[in-house]
Amino acid sequence: MIGKKALVAAAIGAVAVLVTTSTAWSGWGFDRSRKGGFVKPCSLDGVNPVYHPDIFGNPAFARAYYGFVRGRDGNWYVEPGCNIPL
Repeated sequence: MIGKKALVAAAIGAVAVLVTTSTAWSGWGFDRSRKGGFVKPCSLDGVNPVYHPDIFGNPAFARAYYGFVRGRDGNWYVEPGCNIPL
């Protein structure tokens, strides 16, 4: 009987360790405060400018480092002939 209790206690402890470590690692490398992924130069595929104010808040920076220009309609476009290396 004591052996079974010890085995059950060890199993519960192992599960607790696994749950704790998997929960901790599930958010590794992902900061939810950033809200968005990453932006590649010369590509607006899947990019929401609202989530990247550091880039789209400065049109000169967006053009120089990413090849993005703001159109007269207020939308962002990739500069024609964009050739900025990654």
